[in-house]
Order: sequence, then structure tokens, then C-alpha cells
Amino acid sequence: MWLTFALVTVEVFVTYARLPWNELYHVTGSGLGGGASRALLFLNFPVALAAIAVLLVLLDRLSSYLDRWLALLAIELCAVMVWPGVVNQGKLDARPINAVPAIGVALAFALTIRGCGRGLVGRFEPRRGDRLRLAASVVLAAFALPWMAVDLGFSFTDLPLLGSLYQTGELRTQPNVPGFHPAVHLGHHHGMYGTLLVLTALLLSRLVPSVANRWLRGLLGAYLALMAFYGLGNIANDFWLEQVVKRGWTLWQVPDVTTPKASVAWLLIVIAAAITWTVLVLPALRQSRRRGQDARSSTATS
Repeated sequence: MWLTFALVTVEVFVTYARLPWNELYHVTGSGLGGGASRALLFLNFPVALAAIAVLLVLLDRLSSYLDRWLALLAIELCAVMVWPGVVNQGKLDARPINAVPAIGVALAFALTIRGCGRGLVGRFEPRRGDRLRLAASVVLAAFALPWMAVDLGFSFTDLPLLGSLYQTGELRTQPNVPGFHPAVHLGHHHGMYGTLLVLTALLLSRLVPSVANRWLRGLLGAYLALMAFYGLGNIANDFWLEQVVKRGWTLWQVPDVTTPKASVAWLLIVIAAAITWTVLVLPALRQSRRRGQDARSSTATS
């Protein structure tokens, strides 16, 4: 997971450093400064959200008081990105406050390396549902191909196969936005954010059964479920607008869920996450609780 985010961070830095700001989306800087600014925003969103899930796993494994305190501090620093205005989709230029979640991400990464060094991360072994996770990842990659290209500063316009399947650099219009503009602008997209968050949830869901603390296991399962459906909402909104609405096939748009708010779309996200948690996580928690009660009864009888 960390390797994936590191690669995309480098992509974002290079693309925003080499392209002029007016070819990108809601930024005002170019060159090395523009690349560093956009990369810092990327560490805020979506990396900080994913880092919180990693820290919940580490909290169950870290043994020393200092390490646990640092993990809790990192969670608080990463959570700063959800404050209103810290990440403004209308102006994606970094500000001093954006360094706070980035520090939380760096601390989460350092604690992950520390955990690996202490043998707190187990070997990679097949787990139940891995085939389904792999299939879902392939589908996500198919939807994300245009965003992967523009992340690197390219489009599919002149490619025979991909250029016919996806529209990217073609000039298109959309409802309530005057003028013509590329169907998929160069640079990073919230659809790509969503893809990375769903992939993170799929990866870390493999670790939920291994979390010993029952409360942490329940919290991690709930967080991953909410993160997955939030990511899917962003994918649906971005892909539908760029590949369906901008082709002129319909005027209806999938609601924007990038910013949490009281809406039907967000209600559906919460309901879907709650159902997923109830079906996949709650039975394991109840089973774990029964095993604990049986063990205590056996000890008392002895």
C-alpha cells in the first residue's frame, strides 16, 4: 500500500512540475514549487485517510506505551485533513496547515517500518476472499485507466483502442460549465483518489480478522467499509461525468460526494457501509466474544 502511494506521489510531483498550471485543474503554480505543492495536497487527501486505517492496525500490534502514543498522535494529525477548508477542491494549492496531515502520514510510515523491523507484520499468506479482491482490483484498474494516463500528463486521444474506449483529451462541454474543455483534464482526479482508497480497503480488509482487540477490529472494519464506499462514490461521480455526460448521452450526473455533507448520496454510503460491517464484521466479533466467554468459564471451572 505504501509503495502504491509513493509511486503516485512521484507521478503527481513530476506531472505538476513539468506542465504549465493552466493545463491542470485548480492550481496556480508550476515548476518544482507547483509539483511540491500538489504532492503535499495528495499526502493530505487521500493518503492521510488511508494512513489512519494503517494506524488502527498498528495500534493492535505495538506494545510500548511510546509507540501507541505516537500512533494516536499520528491519527489526530492525519484527521486534521477532514477539517473544513484544509483541502479545498476549488483551490488545490498547498498552505501551511497542509503540513500537519503530511506529518501524520510520515509518522504512520515510520511506525509501519518500525513494526516490520520488530516482526509485527506477518508473512503474506492466502486469505479468504483474495480471488474476489483481485477481481475487484482488475475492474477498478479498468475504470481508472484514463486517470492513470492523465496522472502522467498524457491522454488516449491518438491511441487506436484506448482512444475509442475512453475519451480523454477531446474537447467537450458539460452542464452548468461554459465553454469547451478536455473531457479528462491533465493531472490528478478525485476518481483516482477513490480508486486508491478502495484498493487500500481491499488490501487492509485482509488484516481485519488478525486484529486481536475486539473493539479495534470492529472500528477498523467500520472504517474500511466507509472508506471503500466513499471511494466508490468518487469513482462513480468522476467516471460518469467524463465518460457518459460529456458524450452527450444524458444530462443527469452522479452526485458529488467528495465533501461529506447531509445528502441522499452520503446517506446511501453510510447505509452501504453499515450493511457491509453487519454482514462481514459483526458475526466475527460475536464469535470472538463467545470464545472469550467460554475461555473465562473454563478457567473459572478449573
